[in-house]
Amino acid sequence: MTVFHNSDFLVLGSGIAGLFFALQVADSGRVHIITKRKEADANTNLAQGGIAAVLDLDDSFTAHAEDTMRAGAGLGHREVVDLVVSKGPECLKELIAMGVSFSRNPESATGYDLAREGGHSRRRILHAADSTGREIEEVLIARCREHENIVLWEDMAAIDLLTANKWLGAARRDDYCWGTYALNRISGKVHAFVAGSTLLASGGAGKVYLYTTNPDIATGDGVAMAQRAGVRIANMEFFQFHPTCLYHPLVKNFLISEAVRGEGAILKLKDGSPFMAAYDERRELAPRDIVARAIDHEMKRSGDDCVFLDISFKPADFIRERFPLIYTTCLKLGIDITKEPIPVVPAAHYLCGGVQVDKEGRTSLPGLYAAGEVSCTGLHGANRLASNSLLEAIVYSSQAAAEIKKVHALKKLSLPEFPQWRYTHKNDPDEKVVITQNWDEIRRFMWNYVGIVRSHKRLLRAKRRIDSLVHELHEFYWDQTLSVDLLELRNIAVVADLIITSALYRKESRGLNYNIDYPESDADWLVDTVIENGQCYSLRH
Repeated sequence: MTVFHNSDFLVLGSGIAGLFFALQVADSGRVHIITKRKEADANTNLAQGGIAAVLDLDDSFTAHAEDTMRAGAGLGHREVVDLVVSKGPECLKELIAMGVSFSRNPESATGYDLAREGGHSRRRILHAADSTGREIEEVLIARCREHENIVLWEDMAAIDLLTANKWLGAARRDDYCWGTYALNRISGKVHAFVAGSTLLASGGAGKVYLYTTNPDIATGDGVAMAQRAGVRIANMEFFQFHPTCLYHPLVKNFLISEAVRGEGAILKLKDGSPFMAAYDERRELAPRDIVARAIDHEMKRSGDDCVFLDISFKPADFIRERFPLIYTTCLKLGIDITKEPIPVVPAAHYLCGGVQVDKEGRTSLPGLYAAGEVSCTGLHGANRLASNSLLEAIVYSSQAAAEIKKVHALKKLSLPEFPQWRYTHKNDPDEKVVITQNWDEIRRFMWNYVGIVRSHKRLLRAKRRIDSLVHELHEFYWDQTLSVDLLELRNIAVVADLIITSALYRKESRGLNYNIDYPESDADWLVDTVIENGQCYSLRH
């Protein structure tokens, strides 16, 4: 028996985008937030670096915008870049008013300790030591818990969007998103969350790759559900690999913040020799795509398992105070970063593409909005500038909230009645090994064939395998008892297919999409790669 919950606004995800949005609209109606695990299980909680914004008088919106466009290899939408950069400071003030505490510096003109990271021409990163995301997440959750109009549902894994076309028999021209079916991972019951407006804020998809800085929840659920609903998806070929993930057998996804390089850390080979000068004049402060490819090349050339990031020449007290989380985590593993370099490798980190939205956060499906990593706004282009992600999340959550409140005020929607979850699933414990096997296979061939450096031949090999797996999984899905593992496998298969298809379509190297068969950038490819209803095409902006 399906359990139904009605609200004015539904949010899928409990990271910065979803929580900030919920607080923006809560005075206008009832808000339900659903999250797949616990309320703080989000990429936001792991964000170390900070939020990039123009606060210093020596900085400017123009400089921040140009840094963003340069990092994005010219593919960013300039009007979107200008929007996000200019609205960032006022959204930051709202965060601070809610109680978020950023690191201070009494000697700074702004009063804050502004950091610098790769690709930035100025110090403009507002941070809370090296645990910025955790600080933001804790404050936003507390504010949401205090608001009488916000209900946060944990352990709810979204299954599919409630669309008028699929579930109510409406014509495609009348399609509308009314919320989602979700599986309670504790009870196994299916719930239906029905709402007048729905925000996708479900985060990224790092778990589609074998090695990632992302938490286990990052399986691209929002992108996959949107794709199944026929929503327009864009620029999935641009998956950012963070250059410096800690390399240690006991830790699988601990990030060494970009800010470490921003404070002067040097990348070195095993013999202690630096190498970034051979790849870019900005050396360690080059954009992430350049640094990640340089490390990948050096590791392949030498056969070493990792490279090393050295900040030990800085005063020990400075290191411990500026990077307390990184220092204590490494020390527990026997690495004293005040005395020795940190072993690091690149790892899948951030999805620059996603569900395409306009400047109000609207997707191509009426009633459905998106913000945060799940979305493709046009800000990042072919490569995200460091610490622009949290900035984008709060600006686009604010944009979507303003638009939705306007629509909500104009007309009160009458929520339709949706059917009970009508699919029965068999319980076959012997087949659970298939989930594990297929999950591992997808992540492994995505890492080997669709990683930092690609080739047309490897992409074709990946495409043949994902086509076969998607076909197998379509039948397998309906033969198994619903579980979060099954839902996530289904979703990472969809996301993998979208990434491969988009990478095959783009016949050039730009930003994060580096193809040895098309090594140069081509001005004719200054377009977005769009996938909609199974069709892949270019869209010039």
